[in-house]
Amino acid sequence: MSATASSPALTAGDIRARKGGTPLVSLTCYTTPMARVMDTHCDFVLVGDSVGMVLHGLPSTLGVTMEMMILHGQAVARGLTHALMVVDMPFASYEEGPQQAFRNAARLMAETGAGAVKLEGGLHMAETIAFLTARGIPVMAHIGLTPQSVNTLGGYKVQGRDDQAAAVLADARAVAEAGAFAVVLEKIPASLADRITAEVPIPTIGIGASAGCDGQVLVVDDMLGLFAEFKPKFVKRYADLAQRAEAAIAEYASDVRARSFPGPEHVFADQVKGGSK
Repeated sequence: MSATASSPALTAGDIRARKGGTPLVSLTCYTTPMARVMDTHCDFVLVGDSVGMVLHGLPSTLGVTMEMMILHGQAVARGLTHALMVVDMPFASYEEGPQQAFRNAARLMAETGAGAVKLEGGLHMAETIAFLTARGIPVMAHIGLTPQSVNTLGGYKVQGRDDQAAAVLADARAVAEAGAFAVVLEKIPASLADRITAEVPIPTIGIGASAGCDGQVLVVDDMLGLFAEFKPKFVKRYADLAQRAEAAIAEYASDVRARSFPGPEHVFADQVKGGSK
């Protein structure tokens, strides 16, 4: 699917309508080949600003730019025909106010073909979410641990414990009332996630939250085991591709050094009967 083609089959409205139904499935996605692999299995794919850490080696998401999000959004869009594509709004692209948020969200959607954007923040972002949704931009909210605020949160800590729970619940209610079609709940206690899921009228998407959420999302490289040294508590590894890839690369290196690759079947003859190939 090209960035200028029609939207994926599923829409933000379809996702919203799944509240309380069959759990929603999502993964992050940054490339065309991976989008093709996950398209039929996911209800929506998230072009996350985690791309900065996962593919670009940045220490956090704060260095991710609009240009990076557009580039990866365009790549993912080419691999989708079924799943809704949601693109993260990067740090400093929307916090200044509703007008700035609208300009950048409109650009993301126009240049990638995304069906929705995601932004971080709860109560303090409600005005911006309402502004965007009133102007035709579907918004997925993100509360709890918000990685773009890591410096003010004091690290990647669990949010919503004890006296923080009321604030996270207020955030959830605020984004739902503002018009968000779904909300990501990241790294909060399971009991709080269950309460939010029961009390807000939009789907909750858990990542380090609860199996009781209306859906789940993971960073695809984490669940595939592409980072051998990094395994958050909330990630289940469904494969160990880093180990398998290293073994394959080691075998390739050994073959090259032994001159056993390329073999006769991998090289071209000077002349082939009936023409060259």
